[in-house]
Order: sequence, then structure tokens, then C-alpha cells
Amino acid sequence: MNIPQEKVNSLYDEYNKLKEEIMDPAKMSDRRYYGKISRRYKDLEQTIQCLELVTKLQSEISESKEMIKIESDPEMIELAKEDIAENEKILEQEEERLRELLAPKDPNDEKDAIVEIRAGTGGEEAALFVADLYRMYTYLADKKGWKLNVISANPTGTGGFKEIIFSLSGANVYGTMRFESGVHRVQRVPETESQGRVHTSAISVAIMPEAEEVDVEINPNDLKIDVFRSSGCGGQSVNTTDSAVRITHLPTGVVVTCQDEKSQLKNKTKALKVLRSRLLDHEIAKQEAELAKQRKSQVGTGDRSAKIRTYNFPQSRVTDHRINLTSYKLDAILAGELDEFITALRTAFKNERVNN
Repeated sequence: MNIPQEKVNSLYDEYNKLKEEIMDPAKMSDRRYYGKISRRYKDLEQTIQCLELVTKLQSEISESKEMIKIESDPEMIELAKEDIAENEKILEQEEERLRELLAPKDPNDEKDAIVEIRAGTGGEEAALFVADLYRMYTYLADKKGWKLNVISANPTGTGGFKEIIFSLSGANVYGTMRFESGVHRVQRVPETESQGRVHTSAISVAIMPEAEEVDVEINPNDLKIDVFRSSGCGGQSVNTTDSAVRITHLPTGVVVTCQDEKSQLKNKTKALKVLRSRLLDHEIAKQEAELAKQRKSQVGTGDRSAKIRTYNFPQSRVTDHRINLTSYKLDAILAGELDEFITALRTAFKNERVNN
């Protein structure tokens, strides 16, 4: 793997500049900017460490090959060959890692995410599967060290959800979660099914990068804000004030409702947070849909109505239809063990970008 010297020099120049900046107390006062340069510094540090290791391994392999040419001792030659084989194996892994580190990154990948899960076809069984996937993502967040915060929930009386919206914050959340967007199908025997027949239900998952005010500018004149009394199932209509908030973005028709907080102001803040993310997501979806037309993308999230994954309980099977990946570890996956799918999807998406 040969990297142009100009590229190497550019990486070191940027790294050294950022190293000075993060030590500057004046830069620390701007938390947003300081967080941005700190993340970039950390990325560059990993890239340079990997680059130096690749260079070191290449040098050691070259030296071992030269030694074989001049060495007469058969034992020393054999040892040199063993070193070459071992170093070449490590070099292959590190070069692949370096390609990953040097690949252009989507700036949204580092953002936190808003997750919306909604029941589709299947009635109460679909609502119960919404609860299953919510738990699955809760377990995943736990394993990744992310913070989960419920923004809005519409529970049913049997433990399911018609809809649940929550935020995930932490390292590289959107970049990890983005390929979960789409229709998830479940095939299983409902508890209410007396004849043991397998039913198919479907739910939709939307993963949106959490938008900051600088990402999406919203004109207050474009908003229609309604307030009303919150309500819920199971006799939860205890709110006697108009604290629930419904915001309609007039240019796009996007509607966001939030009623989980007792404070109208808190509900409005949460609703605006979701609205900004939906508007940003809408723009991303349009861009990806356009790219998909050009490169016949199978992995991108441009088509949010596409069936992406099936969870078959009788066979303990989970299949991702975009990359034809099947696992028979349903229980582990529902417990948050999603890395096999996440890694495969990110690799497939990266390869699409390289090859198209």
C-alpha cells in the first residue's frame, strides 16, 4: 500500500496543528469547537499510529528479504522466512485498517441519533415487536456505552408500543445505527394464536442524525404549534393542564407530537429536537435516493419503506435482505449482539462507495 508523500505530510501538518490547538486554553472556552477538534485529533492520532506501524512492518519485511539473499545459515534463513510470513499477515490487517481510517467519512456519522420505531401491519403483535426491538437497541446502547433517553412513547395495554421515539448519545452513534432504518419483519406464533400458526408482522425503524440548530435552520413563522392535554392508556390521563405539544412544519407538512413531560416547555423542546432531526434526515434520504439511482445502492438508507430484515422465531433465524446475511442466533441478536450485522453492512456500504 503506497500513500503519496504529500498526503502523509498533510496528515502530520494537520495533526501537529490540532495538537497545539487542543492545548490552547482559549480554544477550550468554545465547547462545541473544542469537541470537534478533539474528535478530529483523536482520529488523526489513530491514523498516524496505524500509518507508522504499516511503515515499520514494510521496512522489517524488506530487511528480512534482503537478509535471506546474503545469509548462508539455513536456520537463520528459516527464521527470517517465519518473520516475513508473520509480518505480512499483520501488515495485511493493518493496511485494511489504514484504508478504513483514510476513507472519506460522512460528517453525520459522529452525530448522536434519534430513533423512531412504529408498529405497522400485524396489530398487537406488531406493537409487541416494537417493544422487542426497543429492548434490543437498549441492550446495544448498554454494550456501546451510549446514553438512551425516551422522548415520546405510545404504549399499548399488553406491553407493546404503537410508537416509541428515543435519542441515543455517545461515540459514533449515527454511523453505527444508520443501516437499521427500514421495515423489520417478524415471523412467530402470537400468544393469542390457539392453532399454532406463524403470523408475519412488520414495523418500521427510522434512524436520524440528531440535528443541531446550525444543521437545520427553522423559521418560527413556518411552525404551527398546538397545545392540548396529554393522555395515555391505562388511566394515565392525569394531566389537568395543556402540557402536550404538537408542532407542524408548514412547508413540509412534518408533524411532531410530544406529551411525555408535565412541562409544556420541555415537551416543546423535545418536539423541536425531533423536528430538526426529521428535516435533516429528509434531506439525507433525498440525497441517498438520488445516489441510489446512479449506483443501484443496496445498502444505503434512501428507501425507508424497503424491507430490510426478517426475524424468524421458529427457526431462530435473522436475515438481512440487503446483503443476504443470515444468522441463527436470534436470542443473542435480540439481546443486543448486532455487531456481525453492523460490521457487514458498513463494509458493504464502504465497498459500494469505492466501486461506484
